[in-house]
Amino acid sequence: MSTDRKETLTFVLNGLMRRYKERVPDVNHILNAMVNEGIIQNADEIENDHIAFRTMGVPQLGIQSFEKIFMHYGYQKRDYFYFEGKKLNAYWFSPPEPHFPRIFVSELRIQDLSEPAQKIITSYTDEVKSDPVNDLDLNDPAAVDAFLHKPLWRTPTWEDYQILQAESEYAAWVIYNRYYLNHYTISVQNLKKGYNTLPEFNAFLEHTGIKLNDSGGKIKTSPDGGLAQSSSVAEMIEAEFAKGDKHQISGSYVEFAERRVLPQFRHLPPDQIKREHLRDGFETNNADRIFESTFTSQTQKQ
Repeated sequence: MSTDRKETLTFVLNGLMRRYKERVPDVNHILNAMVNEGIIQNADEIENDHIAFRTMGVPQLGIQSFEKIFMHYGYQKRDYFYFEGKKLNAYWFSPPEPHFPRIFVSELRIQDLSEPAQKIITSYTDEVKSDPVNDLDLNDPAAVDAFLHKPLWRTPTWEDYQILQAESEYAAWVIYNRYYLNHYTISVQNLKKGYNTLPEFNAFLEHTGIKLNDSGGKIKTSPDGGLAQSSSVAEMIEAEFAKGDKHQISGSYVEFAERRVLPQFRHLPPDQIKREHLRDGFETNNADRIFESTFTSQTQKQ
């Protein structure tokens, strides 16, 4: 990976994280608690397992458009996932170097929604006449950073948001939030002893007042036992809709992942375990439940 591309990717990722931290107070709440507890000395010690984005599956947008940005920096497209109940497609992308996060990108299968919902969505997305990434200078980090944080279509009305939310909470989230970073993920297995398993780390989080997504249980584990995940419940943000309407809606959240040593490497001593010795990739059932961190079934629980 060339130095220029590495620096550009670092700039883009830092821009995403800066705005994400401003918008999701839980991030700094968790990081400060970790420092106070002596788990880390500063946030730079945390490995970011992956970041995730949500998109609309229309011809000029969706995964096929979004992926061009990160594949330009050396990311490789990996496994496909289908979420039938939530009407989503997704892929994950492996990073060009191990210290960069994996990326998980999902898209709404708009054609699977009702005709009224499709019409609402395309009334917004049709404002984007062609794939905007094709006109983006991917070697200009400031341009890419700005693109990932600018609205692609007009601000939705509260009425449209509510109609979409009744059919697809994912659709409502994207129509308002666009490409805002949906979540970043703390790698738990790299933390100090006593906090480096998900049960231990979850206990710490809840002690600090973090509310966890309990859909499918607070810990979601892959059938092979190699990947365990949990997440905070998305914080509510004040959103301003068209005509100046203001309402509380779901923002973004934080995820926590524990990747366990693969069976063929379990003989290695702990100090020799590297990223390539751990369970990689993602798990459909885990991710399916994690999506619900922004759903009202979680955000409106007492």
